[in-house]
Amino acid sequence: MNIKEEMDRLTEELKVYQDKYYKEGISLVSDNEYDRLTDRLIALEQEHPEFQHPDSPTKRVGSDLTNDFPEVRHTIPVLSLDKAYSDEAVLDFFSRSIQKEGGSLSFAAEEKIDGISMVLYYENGILTRAVTRGNGEVGNDVTANIMTIGAVPLSLPENLDIAVRGEVYLNKADFERLNEAEPDEAKKAANPRNLAAGTVRRQKSSEAGRVPLTIFCYEGFWSNKEETPSDHLHILSRLKRLGFRINPHLAFFDSDKEKAERKIAAAGLDGEAYAFSEIDEFIKKKTAERKGLPYEIDGLVFKINELDVRERFGYTEHHPRWAIAYKFEAPQAEAKLKGITVQVGRTGRITPVAEISPTKLGGSTIRRATLHNQEYIEELELAIGDTVSISKRGDVIPAVENVIEKNNEGNTTYHLPPDCPCCHTPIVQIGGLQYCPNYDCPDQVKGRIAYFASTDQMDIETLGPKTVELLYNAGILRSIEDIYNADYTRASDLPGIGEKSIKLLLKGIKESLERPFVTVLSSLGVADIGKKSAEILVKNGFDSMAKILNAVDRNDKEAFASIPGFGELTAERIISSFSSQSLRKTIEELEKAGIHMDVAKDAKEESKEQIFSGEVWCITGSFKNFNPRTKALKEIEKRGGRTVSSVTSKTTHLLAGEGGGSKRAEAERLGVKIVTEDEFMKAIGTEEAKEEGEDGQLFLF
Repeated sequence: MNIKEEMDRLTEELKVYQDKYYKEGISLVSDNEYDRLTDRLIALEQEHPEFQHPDSPTKRVGSDLTNDFPEVRHTIPVLSLDKAYSDEAVLDFFSRSIQKEGGSLSFAAEEKIDGISMVLYYENGILTRAVTRGNGEVGNDVTANIMTIGAVPLSLPENLDIAVRGEVYLNKADFERLNEAEPDEAKKAANPRNLAAGTVRRQKSSEAGRVPLTIFCYEGFWSNKEETPSDHLHILSRLKRLGFRINPHLAFFDSDKEKAERKIAAAGLDGEAYAFSEIDEFIKKKTAERKGLPYEIDGLVFKINELDVRERFGYTEHHPRWAIAYKFEAPQAEAKLKGITVQVGRTGRITPVAEISPTKLGGSTIRRATLHNQEYIEELELAIGDTVSISKRGDVIPAVENVIEKNNEGNTTYHLPPDCPCCHTPIVQIGGLQYCPNYDCPDQVKGRIAYFASTDQMDIETLGPKTVELLYNAGILRSIEDIYNADYTRASDLPGIGEKSIKLLLKGIKESLERPFVTVLSSLGVADIGKKSAEILVKNGFDSMAKILNAVDRNDKEAFASIPGFGELTAERIISSFSSQSLRKTIEELEKAGIHMDVAKDAKEESKEQIFSGEVWCITGSFKNFNPRTKALKEIEKRGGRTVSSVTSKTTHLLAGEGGGSKRAEAERLGVKIVTEDEFMKAIGTEEAKEEGEDGQLFLF
């Protein structure tokens, strides 16, 4: 037997042993024999790397080489889920979905694992990338570490191009064992999720391989649409046959229990069947079972089963419209309602905010909490002076949950004022929400300008909300388009805005003219068009403002509704928004100012000489010219360089600002070239440095 034949035989033999062990818990050989075969294959692969299989079982062991975690753009939607906190809210989601579809629907229910969201990308049946959720658009490539997880298939029995979403987690017992074995109290993890998250980002995959992480997979996205199953149950069934680990605690809801049972059986799955009327019984059951599970869950996920309906419902900027997460009870505290402030958002939405007595909750002091809308206030029968229960929904957003004790002042249920608190225009009701219909309402105008100029949008430095308010009140800025034609010399006498601040502002405005069309599109604040939606529009042929407006003028709803993830409701909102003469005027004036309204202009102006091609850059410290410093990363990437978050042997350059510490020391140790900010500015053809404002601050907030 030659070397290649021996390596092929060992590879296939070890694959069989691993599959049996990780998927069925069966050991076909002794540990010693398994280790002997593995060591032999590792030795052969080191001597003959040309014969190593891309899905070699030795990848389960990991490597002692230091990992890089480059950023990777997702090719599927990786969004959050809308939240529910009661069985009534889940049942309402069922009812609204069925009513919207105008026909019968069924729903799958799965445990919401408290772990790390992961996307596994397979090409021709081979695992090529494992990417963290990141911000939903871009995540970190942690493939080497995920390959050490035995439950993750390194190859599939079919040559498929598929993306699979799952949750990486650590069982409670393994967490306790590992934490007890850690001698350093400071290094003990707070909970299984934290230990799992840290393991996924270990610099050496051999260290990650020593932590027994596992995974449950729950969604599949086939590149070939014809291969995609027709519903969620058959997606799970298909994933299971492909070798993915599926959570066995599946529940399924339909109009009656028998129908649900038949559908589960047809998919060849094990699961519990329920009628819609049994939703409260199911949630109580899962809540009671939660503590006895071998892993942590923080809720339940309910999804529409039918994939064609999912396609029609589409997505918002933040979550799919066809799924909802029921969250178990959030941490709560008591507080007294001292007052209610009414806010007006940039879209005109009226939002009541509870002003409460300072209350400790979840490690922070809460003074304000959301009340959603008038309908919610009436459900609680909430009045000023009541003692209320406060929670952090999703452990983030403070919210008033219920009234614990009524007030002694005789105050009755609070009602929103009939008029906008800002411009006094009569408030209108749209669905369950209240809006100020006045497009020129000062609070809306200031909100639109601040949103347009914000860091995540056009990124105009110095033009934060407080600066916008100052300039608006002075009559200098009264619309988005005014940003580009206002006389800012009139602002020199305003508090906190001197000549140097104005110079900075003008520089930021000039730089904003280089923003790509997709950023401009999302910055306009049009309903349902955030960053992700703008990217989808551009990718589907709407790569210029002219094309969008032409479709709007033709009232071509189908052109927008047919875009994956959009649907009819989004199409109607886009057409309604872009039909507004006020928005049309803004677009016209922005184009006159030189703002990009066509992707072709992006390509022309964004082209930079690729002076950093083949180089790997890391940055450390603070900078005069790059605030936030991610702007420096963008300059490197525009010129062909690759950026990383830590210094490794692969790093070629370290851009060092003031205050750099461990990264600089590591760069010196490895002989990485260290570049100062001034040297970097000269390299990219810019030697101008920012000047600080008169008070030493660069911008107002």
